[in-house]
Amino acid sequence: MKRTLGTCYYPEHWPEDMWEDDAARMVRAGLTWVRIGEFSWSRLEPTPGDLHWDWLDSAIEVLGKAGLKVVLGTPTATPPRWMIDKHPAMLAVDADGNPRKFGSRRHYCFSHLGYREESRRITRLMAERYGRNPNVAAWQTDNEYGCHDTTISYSESARDGFRDWLAQRYQSVDALNRAWGNIFWSMEYRSFDEVDLPNLTVTEPNPAHVQDFRRYSSDMVVAFNKVQVCEIKERSDAPISHNYMGRITDFDHYKVGEDLDIATWDSYPLGFLEDRVGADAARQRAYARQGDPDFQAFHHDLYRAVGRGRWWVMEQQPGPVNWAPYNPSPLPGMVRLWTWEAFAHGAEAVCYFRWRQASFAQEQLHAGMLRPDSKDAPAMAEAQEVARELADAPNVQPAQAPVALVFDYDSDWAWATQPHGTGLSYFGLVFDHYKALRRAGLTVDIVAPNCKDFEGYKLIMAPGLMHLTGGLRAALAIAEGHVCYGPRTGARDAGFKIPIPLPPAIEGLDVTVARLESLRPDMPISLDGGGAVSGYVEELEGTAPVLMQTDAGAPVLMGAAGQSYCGAWLDEDGMDRLVGLLGERSGLEIRALPEGIRTRRTATEEFWFNHTSKVVETPAGVLPPAGIARRKL
Repeated sequence: MKRTLGTCYYPEHWPEDMWEDDAARMVRAGLTWVRIGEFSWSRLEPTPGDLHWDWLDSAIEVLGKAGLKVVLGTPTATPPRWMIDKHPAMLAVDADGNPRKFGSRRHYCFSHLGYREESRRITRLMAERYGRNPNVAAWQTDNEYGCHDTTISYSESARDGFRDWLAQRYQSVDALNRAWGNIFWSMEYRSFDEVDLPNLTVTEPNPAHVQDFRRYSSDMVVAFNKVQVCEIKERSDAPISHNYMGRITDFDHYKVGEDLDIATWDSYPLGFLEDRVGADAARQRAYARQGDPDFQAFHHDLYRAVGRGRWWVMEQQPGPVNWAPYNPSPLPGMVRLWTWEAFAHGAEAVCYFRWRQASFAQEQLHAGMLRPDSKDAPAMAEAQEVARELADAPNVQPAQAPVALVFDYDSDWAWATQPHGTGLSYFGLVFDHYKALRRAGLTVDIVAPNCKDFEGYKLIMAPGLMHLTGGLRAALAIAEGHVCYGPRTGARDAGFKIPIPLPPAIEGLDVTVARLESLRPDMPISLDGGGAVSGYVEELEGTAPVLMQTDAGAPVLMGAAGQSYCGAWLDEDGMDRLVGLLGERSGLEIRALPEGIRTRRTATEEFWFNHTSKVVETPAGVLPPAGIARRKL
């Protein structure tokens, strides 16, 4: 697959006499793709049934005539004001019972069936008009599902939909009561109509109740997306995508992705560093103008799995953003580095957000490829440099990595429902494992929990799978590579009960979690040989050999030749020791990389990236700040 570049454009924001010049400049910059339309509903349908397609017809024609390919977005992330008058109950409601009102975006509840049908209608009309347009080469459904905490809504529509979902899942209220353990605290129900949403309770609600509501809420995103996909596929052969976000885990992206052709995501390395990475103050200072060395790469690998191999960056940060706690400019060269990093992980396209910085409304301070006065912003030169480099670059040829890392959204919800300690999260645990693998110079594939074949992987890491499904358990049991489980693997069944026999209950691995505790941040437990346990630790019993232990002799990692269980959340040094030990057992080449240096292998190339602000000597040569090295294999 050829590597290409693109941008996000809003023709409705600019006078029509600017469009032709904009299109010509995009082509001269080396761009191929232009995403349009995803926020345009009020311009397309200013009043109910009064459709205005002429401006969008013209925009698509101008872009296509210049030689550009259009990604057409459905406009359902921003329902117009008249939609609220027509469907006043469509607004999402937060956990405190407050409506998420009009005046911004994403103000709808996924459970509202009236709005779902409105979304189906506008998507159908758009697909009927542009489905066979040769300039529309791809589609995007909606925009950034889950952004601004909008997946979970506590509306009346959600309550009614949840009751119906429970009735279908459990068939009888007695089965629901048994599954949730509602005998506890006299929480038993006499009918599904008595079940309310798990908010505004006196103390914490039943975790089984919360987990099922999270599952229901995720299913509503899947259903909402599916109706749009069906309307488009009936009328167009162009591939369909959705642009996911960084560290948004409250719906199952794999299930949404099953209905799509391409997964895309919106990469904002500097904004995410302050907002989502979880880095301490010293690390935020060190990487303030570069972004975390692993956060973008993690999502590249995650969305490659969600897209079953096909994925893009639909929005790449080109300069300062406007929404993080602090919004510095990128280090010179970082836009080029971020772009090549995405290509190294298999991206087909990288599109910069946005073409021209807006001079009005909420994103006035969000940089683009052009300034508001249409002069080139700094990112333009770096994008043009990448475009020139792509002319001599081989096509994307991905290869299976030697290491697989399982990521499971249902487990993330379970940890969020019952973290057992402040700041503990499934995402954080998996990300810590990913960072350690990358510090060791390893190339990683993230895999879905429905993976049935781990053939070719030398090491499979599966931490924190709170509910280990039978299918995944069976697939891991026959994997040829070494499998490392834990912590909290198999800690709950599907109904959020502690299973008997006690977890992890891995066949052929005599390890049992007898007790567990969460730790204060200032109370780490030192490991024998270096490193420490931080945050979470389990008391392990069994006859499996002890591979790592605390200074006091308590087992932390136990295992045999083909599988092991780690019963603790380890600090950075501990994680590095874990990866080194498992890598040695798995026959992997471990390369302790310099701080901020990362590498990635494809079928034909090895990439090296310097995420630091200093010159660093690497096996690929001396790399300047934001430097990149590409070597043919």
